[in-house]
Amino acid sequence: MKYLFTILFLSITLFSNGQTVEDDFEGNGTISTWATDESAMNTSFANPYKESINTSNTVLEYKDDGGQYANIFFDTSNTFDLSAYQTFTLKIYVPSASLTQNENNQISLKLQDNTLGEKWTTQTEIIKPIILDQWQTIAFDFKNDTFLKYNENSADPINRKDFNRVLIQINGEDNNAKVTAYIDDFLYDGTITDSNNNGEDPVFDNLVWSDEFNGTGPIDNSKWFQQTRPIINGQSWANGEIQHYTDSNTNSFMVNGSLKIVAKKETYNSYGVTKQYTSARLNSKFAFTYGKIEIRAKMPFGVGTFPALWMLGQNITETGGYWAATHGTTGWPDCGEIDIIEHWGNNQDFVQSAMHNRSSFGGTVNKGGRKINNASTEFHIYTLDWNSNKMTFSVDGIVHYVYNPEDKNIQNWPYNAPQYLLFNVAILPNIASNFTESAMEIDYVRVYQESVASVSDINNLLDIKLFPNPVNDKLNIQFSSDLGKIKGTIYSLTGQKIQTFVQNSSKKTIETSKLSKGIYFLKLESEKETSTHKIVKK
Repeated sequence: MKYLFTILFLSITLFSNGQTVEDDFEGNGTISTWATDESAMNTSFANPYKESINTSNTVLEYKDDGGQYANIFFDTSNTFDLSAYQTFTLKIYVPSASLTQNENNQISLKLQDNTLGEKWTTQTEIIKPIILDQWQTIAFDFKNDTFLKYNENSADPINRKDFNRVLIQINGEDNNAKVTAYIDDFLYDGTITDSNNNGEDPVFDNLVWSDEFNGTGPIDNSKWFQQTRPIINGQSWANGEIQHYTDSNTNSFMVNGSLKIVAKKETYNSYGVTKQYTSARLNSKFAFTYGKIEIRAKMPFGVGTFPALWMLGQNITETGGYWAATHGTTGWPDCGEIDIIEHWGNNQDFVQSAMHNRSSFGGTVNKGGRKINNASTEFHIYTLDWNSNKMTFSVDGIVHYVYNPEDKNIQNWPYNAPQYLLFNVAILPNIASNFTESAMEIDYVRVYQESVASVSDINNLLDIKLFPNPVNDKLNIQFSSDLGKIKGTIYSLTGQKIQTFVQNSSKKTIETSKLSKGIYFLKLESEKETSTHKIVKK
């Protein structure tokens, strides 16, 4: 019998021990997530003071135009290990002509945990004085310098391993003073490990499912299911929502190259209940595990509107959902919910991502968001990157939340099983009295997973022995010689990644007792060679 199969390729180098954290603002840095709060920033600004210790062409310009808590920050793909390396350095120039009040001339560097909803609550901070009108190098040493802790019960920074955000603030906070600063040559003296347990992130570059919404009229019912049945007959939907969801073409339709989900004020009777508002809730007829989800969308207007682009476990037992009849085994929140983006009409330019599961649901603490410009008048790209180790949420390429529980279990990580997409606009009881209708507009939705390639394209590592094969509980891998660091990945017959490991000796034993009976493939990769082997699980 012949087995046809595909193996997922990874394009990230496997053998780097860590990644530097640096930026010279000349295009040579490793920091790609610079962002701002209540300030303006330009990461490629022509250096206005090419002198003394800094003659580089471009720098970061930081402009605090009076924001009470103005700052700039960036997030890292994994946390800093401050027990080994503790020092951050940068160059800074503050022109005295840019100051408007008599604030302390200082710079603060704060370390935060970006997975928290209120990220400052466990932060640690070092404040250093600065001299005006000259370039200077400032070092922040979290072992030897005096540091401040927002929460005095927090451990000292060298004993912390949860910091993954660096925040910079000029001339303090809780004031409306203005200041302009120029920053260059940011550097951390250590490295951070890659962002999953085996030193790599998968590259999701293969488009596996999408809807470009290029038609006109009804939605594509081969891709979408219009969910209309209330969760509890005779009552409102969850969250106190007061609309009926319909399958009417006036509530969800395609026009001018986009999908519109329209919430309307109109009397509508369904399942014996009359309500004064209608909208639509779409379920994708596609479910998947791991990948990058990219959605280009505009939010609706109006106090009381509550749109969401989100996901639920395919195994949810929700009444009226597309998958419940065929896959429903698990209730909410144990099925897992992923809110790619939520928006509220009474906070027009704020968007939020959140996670709901047994460890935190309802009023979840697993959330993060940020303000964006023109959420309801311009398209923005909302992205979730979901792998076996973490969830990374971003808007227009800027990360605002990472969910990565250190000890993953069924309570906090039911996210190793298929999920499906939901798009909807809800109406909340505080809807404005003059509301008539408003739409969420979606230009496209795209789902990417890892690229595929034929096994015939793969080179071979020589002299590999697997035993016993067929295997029951433990599989031994024997190499004829020491090939250095070897990365191993087990895939299912359909190409789903099941298990990964790294080994540095000529023999490796892996646990296979939890694998179901069937055919699997083991991909082994050294620095120069690759081989793939069939495993039969008894």
